[in-house]
Amino acid sequence: MLKQSLQQKLLQKLSPLQIQVIKLLEIPTTQLEQRIKEELEENPVLELERDSRDPDEEDTSTETDNEKDEMSIDAYIQNEDIPAYKLSSRNFSKDDKQEDVPFSSGTTFHEHLVSQMGLRIMDERQSLIAEYIIGNIDEDGYLRREVDEVIDDLAFAQNVEVDEKEALEVLKMVQDFDPPGVGARDLRECLLLQLDRKENEDPLVEKAHHLIKHHFDEFTRKHYDKIEKRMHLEEGELKEILEEILHLNPKPGSSYSNPVTKTVQHIIPDFILDIEDGQPRLSLNNRNVPELRISHTYAEMFEDYQANKKNQSKDKKEALMFVKQKLDSAKWFIDAIKQRQNTLMTVMQSILDYQYDYFLEGDETRLRPMILKDIAERTDLDISTVSRVSNSKYIQTHFGIFPLKYFFSEGLQTDSGEEVSTREIKSILQDCIENEDKRKPLTDDRLAKILQEKSYNIARRTVAKYREQLNIPVARLRKEW
Repeated sequence: MLKQSLQQKLLQKLSPLQIQVIKLLEIPTTQLEQRIKEELEENPVLELERDSRDPDEEDTSTETDNEKDEMSIDAYIQNEDIPAYKLSSRNFSKDDKQEDVPFSSGTTFHEHLVSQMGLRIMDERQSLIAEYIIGNIDEDGYLRREVDEVIDDLAFAQNVEVDEKEALEVLKMVQDFDPPGVGARDLRECLLLQLDRKENEDPLVEKAHHLIKHHFDEFTRKHYDKIEKRMHLEEGELKEILEEILHLNPKPGSSYSNPVTKTVQHIIPDFILDIEDGQPRLSLNNRNVPELRISHTYAEMFEDYQANKKNQSKDKKEALMFVKQKLDSAKWFIDAIKQRQNTLMTVMQSILDYQYDYFLEGDETRLRPMILKDIAERTDLDISTVSRVSNSKYIQTHFGIFPLKYFFSEGLQTDSGEEVSTREIKSILQDCIENEDKRKPLTDDRLAKILQEKSYNIARRTVAKYREQLNIPVARLRKEW
């Protein structure tokens, strides 16, 4: 049985201004500029500070005599005085010289592969299969899908029945395209395809081919002693073979670099830190962030509507509601921008004060252990707010540009009880590995002992975790011949 009843609830809701602030806090300076442009396009009440000038303000703009003459001529000439052909969309004469300006446009990696199909003798069926195979090759140049899956897709999507033998024949044609190694299904096949392109008469290439074909697992695990014994190699011969293999490209697709289609990510810092008279000075990077204001025209229009709202038609009342809505939205957006700037500066200034010694010199060993909670307590802000500020934001210093997340790290205690940043330990760990004897690389146990000798109380499993975070392989894989 359905029953209606009244109930009171206490709910926490965010105001439109708070929602705006939260959304704006998350985005970096590069996206903020675009967000402001979008708001300017959507809200006619909002305008740039430089675009609006008081009517009573003195006109300081300067016009040349030529510009004034052109304006007076345009005002003088009437429509009937303009030749008819100039009003046409095809306003050119038959005698006009038409010059085509060449436009340089790049091709993608896949277009480069498709263009080579015409250089091979293929029938229509083979061309269809080859084009489908090329479409499944990734940017590294690999065919990551199984041949059976490609055959099934051809049957369902293209209604073409292909057996495995025919598919492999066409794949072999594609693997003969440039760059060498393209169309391989794994690293082993990729290296073999590249070695096949080299001179087979070269004994070094022949042995490298044999090594990859028959001893690839040992090669990836760097079990060089086993390879030497199984291939009956003389002293120093394996080193030459490995050098030959290391000259091959494990990602053939990356060798096709097109400057026209290449995407370059530019980092624009959100903060700028300068050192003046030995003291750090922090500022927001507002170079591309325009000043905003409420349009005087719409503000006056709203005041006029309100003054005479008693004797207004339905259309004018709707117009009044529209202008009010846009005015409120513009005020919220301007206030949100200001709150964003204040919050960013508050958080970054707190980080600067916390890591003061580090920012003076840029010495990584001076970084103190710092977590989001530390900054939240100093600024009286929520941890989620500090997290939003720290995410995707960068600061430009006199020793480089860094993401704000770089300055946050956990801490460990030394034997003396001093708390140090894990970043400092990672830095020491990386230095140890860079300076190790590559013929006998340091194991995690040995690295843990070295750190313990330096008074850093750290376990072997913690060393392994930090090593993985630094993208450093285990000792066996770091071994060099």
